[in-house]
Amino acid sequence: MSIRRIHPNLIDSNNTSNGSVLVYNATNGVVEFGSASTLLADANDFATYTTLSSLIDTVNANVDALPDSAANDYNTYTTVTGLIDTVQDNVAAVDNNAWTNANDYATYSTLVGLIDTVQDNVDAQTSNTQIYVADTLLSNTALIFEAGSGISLSANATTHVTTITTSMSNVTSQEIAIDGSSNSFTLIKSAANTNMLLVSYEGILQKPREYSVDGTTLTLSNTRPLVAGANLEVRYFDFFELSGVSEGGGGGYTFQGTVSGYAAGGFSPNITQLNTIDKFPFSSDTNATDVGDLSVARAYPMGQSSSSSGYSSGGSPFVNVIDKFPFAADANASDVGDLTVPRERAAGHSSVESGYSSGGTQINPLNMIDKFPFASDGNATDVGDLTSDVRSAAGQSSATSGYNSGGYGTPSTSLTLNKIDKFSFSSDGNATDAGDLTQGRNNVGGQSSVESGYSSGGLNPALTNMIDKFPFAADANATDVGDLTQARAVTTGQSSTVSGYNSSGFSPTYVNTIDKFSFSSDGNATDVGDLTQVRLGPAGQQI
Repeated sequence: MSIRRIHPNLIDSNNTSNGSVLVYNATNGVVEFGSASTLLADANDFATYTTLSSLIDTVNANVDALPDSAANDYNTYTTVTGLIDTVQDNVAAVDNNAWTNANDYATYSTLVGLIDTVQDNVDAQTSNTQIYVADTLLSNTALIFEAGSGISLSANATTHVTTITTSMSNVTSQEIAIDGSSNSFTLIKSAANTNMLLVSYEGILQKPREYSVDGTTLTLSNTRPLVAGANLEVRYFDFFELSGVSEGGGGGYTFQGTVSGYAAGGFSPNITQLNTIDKFPFSSDTNATDVGDLSVARAYPMGQSSSSSGYSSGGSPFVNVIDKFPFAADANASDVGDLTVPRERAAGHSSVESGYSSGGTQINPLNMIDKFPFASDGNATDVGDLTSDVRSAAGQSSATSGYNSGGYGTPSTSLTLNKIDKFSFSSDGNATDAGDLTQGRNNVGGQSSVESGYSSGGLNPALTNMIDKFPFAADANATDVGDLTQARAVTTGQSSTVSGYNSSGFSPTYVNTIDKFSFSSDGNATDVGDLTQVRLGPAGQQI
């Protein structure tokens, strides 16, 4: 109804009071003075509005615990936000003087102040970014950003604090409107893992364990309902890598790569040793390219990886050379040292500071564990023994230990072994028997996630396609968690932060297959590309 003129005789002035407003009464057909609260679209809105004070008190009392508080704090906060929106939609047009009771307007003003206080508290709490690795909070860890060009990282071994210095202008931000139909969203750029993203839902910082990322797909894994119209903000920290940060550990290095896998050396079908260094990307499924040569052509070398270089050590025919090639640029390898004795078919391992070669053969299987430094070029030293002589085993690396699994033993032990040996990176010494594979086999490929070791393919005595998995957190037997795309042996392994790769081998002819399987869920591998040539027995590396 639109009223342009009001005749004075139509106005009922009874029961007027200071602050009353004119209201059209459709029942009586008159315009009369009344309470401003009748302007609210729904009386329940006003009642709801008056309850906001206690709700905000609840949030204010608990907000200091954010972002580690229970889900109730978050639910209370989102409830308040919804109530505020509902009420403000109805009262936005009401003039300050229209309230019939001065206390009502005072309550409104107080609530606005409380809302601002809540938001200030939430912002203050979520601004202190905490680092999570494998769902574990790194206690007493500070992530400090300072303006400036480039990136530098320093670690304090006493306080276990890792400081990353970088320019915040490198951060890309994306805002996503939520329609309530799905918990998965498309990112504007690919992310290697959850630690490369900072995700906020309605201004609340989400922990990396509360979402997952697969390329350009972000999925919120929490069970809270996502409200249509809510805002999701994603910030991309693609200029540094957090996945390898560990409490008291090596300044950001991780054995798993985020960029590329490598296969170096090997045997060709005409029984010729190869010097080829192949490289394939982790970000997309595609074929490898030839990016350089080893200093000596060889088969069955061992692969090691530092944060800047790949290493191929030993090999056939009984080589002791330790080759090194850079990850930053495609180039040939150079000879930087020697193993303690020439040998082939050993297993390779990598700590933050050193490369290791365990077992191998010099006509007969060996039990020695060699170690060489990454910080400077030099020869290896013998630092311990495996529990038995073994060759053609798989090598795995956790943050603290090297693992030697399966392999070919001696007639006095067992020709085909199922044992999993483990030795420490922090102190030199002998290995211990930490568990068993699901079956004995040799010529196996080794892969490593942050949490588990994998042994894939092999001979027992027939070719096998099985993928075994064993935990790093505790000594235990392996379980069969999937299959390669084909049964094959004399393969090599590479490891990204999210997937294991098995490349090369024979099945029963020589192959160039690159298989890929997930670390986050057990399952079969898929064929994602080819090496530049068919071969068996190369060394595997990753960055």
